[in-house]
Amino acid sequence: MSTIFWEISKRNIRIHMLRSTLAMLGIIIGVVAIGAMGILGNSMTQEISSSLSSVGDSVIVTPYSGGGGGGMGGGGGGSSANLMLTDQNYQQIKRVVAPNVAIPVLSTSEHMKVGVGSDDIVATIYGIPTNDESDLLPDLQAGDYNNANSGCLVGSTFAADHNVKVGSRISIGTDGQYGTLRVTGIIIKRGMSFDISTDSSIVVTKDWFENTYNEQDEYNEVVVKVTSGNTADVTTTIENQLNRNTRDKTVSVTDSKATLSSIYATFSTVTTFVEAIGGISMIVAGVSIFNIMMMSVNERIKEIGIMRSIGTQKKEVMSMFIYEAAIIGVTGSVIGGSLCILAGYVISALMLGTTQYLFTVSSMLSVAEGVGFGIVICILCGVYPAWQAANLNPIDALRHE
Repeated sequence: MSTIFWEISKRNIRIHMLRSTLAMLGIIIGVVAIGAMGILGNSMTQEISSSLSSVGDSVIVTPYSGGGGGGMGGGGGGSSANLMLTDQNYQQIKRVVAPNVAIPVLSTSEHMKVGVGSDDIVATIYGIPTNDESDLLPDLQAGDYNNANSGCLVGSTFAADHNVKVGSRISIGTDGQYGTLRVTGIIIKRGMSFDISTDSSIVVTKDWFENTYNEQDEYNEVVVKVTSGNTADVTTTIENQLNRNTRDKTVSVTDSKATLSSIYATFSTVTTFVEAIGGISMIVAGVSIFNIMMMSVNERIKEIGIMRSIGTQKKEVMSMFIYEAAIIGVTGSVIGGSLCILAGYVISALMLGTTQYLFTVSSMLSVAEGVGFGIVICILCGVYPAWQAANLNPIDALRHE
C-alpha cells in the first residue's frame, strides 16, 4: 500500500510542478547559503591555522608602551628614540623562563640594493644571535644558516620578488653605507606570525646589527620558545617578575597560543553567524512548504474523504502528505548541496585565492549540515498539514465542495 501513496505524492507534485519547483528553489537557496558560508568560514580558519603553524608555543615580550600586548612581527627600528628592552630585562626574562629558550631580537627598516644597478628598496632587517637562528626561524628552502657577520638570510618572498639566490649580494643602506652582505640561505615561506615576519625580510647576526647601528644591549623584543610547561604559565611568570608595579609596567607579554585560540573563536563565531543567516532563509522556505502543503490539503479534501470512506487508514493518509514534503525537501536539499560546493569553490577562490580547503572534513560537514537541515525543515513543515488531512471527518470531507 505504501507504494501507492508514494506514487500519489509524486503525481500531485507533477500536477503542481511550478508551485513545487518554487518551494524547492527556496530550499536550494537556504542550503547553498548555509553550506557555502560554512565552507568559507572553515577555509578561512584553516588558512589562518596553516599560516600560523610555524608560530608554535611562543611568548613574545615587547617594551610596554601604555597600550595592549605586542604586535605581530618585530617593531620599528633600531633607534634609541624607540622603546627598547634593556639587557637587564632580557637577562631577567631568560632567568625566569629557564629551561625555555629566550631569544633577543633587534629590528629596523633600511634602504638597500640587490644587484648592480638596481633601485633602492626598503625592507626590515632582523638581528638575532647566531646560535638561536635554528630555534627561532623556520627551515631553509635553500642554503645554510648564517654563521658570519658578512652573511645574511632572506625570506622566500623577498628572494622571489628581487630574484635573489644563495650567493647573491645585498648592499645595505643608502649607497651601500653599511656595507654588503652575502646571502647564505633562503628561509621557507612562513606566512603570518606573532614574533618576526621573515617572508619579506633579511636576517643578520646580532653582532653585525649592533656594530652597524650602534645598538648595544637593547632589544626590540624577546621571543620565548616554550618547550617546558605551557605558554600561559610562562606568560604569568614574566608578568609577575617584570611587571610587579602595575602602575609602572615594564613589558607587554603576548601568549601566541592564547591569541590563536581567540582568533579561532572569532572565526567560529563569524561562521556561525553567517550560517544562521542562511538558516533564516531556510526557515522562510519551510514556511513556504507549509503553505503549499496546507493548500494541497484544502484542494484535496474530497479526495481524502473518498480514500477514508473506502478504508484508508489515518497513518496512510498522513504518510502521503509527508512523502510529498519529503520529496520536495530531499530533492531541493540535494541540489542545493551540489550547488553549495560550486559556490564554496568560487567564493574560496575569489576571497582566499585558494581552494585547497574545499574538500576537507569540516567543509564537507558544513554541506552535510545544510542538506540535513533542509530535509528536516521540510518534513517538519509537512507534519501538521499531514496530521490535519489524516484527521478530517470522512463524512464532512465527502460533503465538501
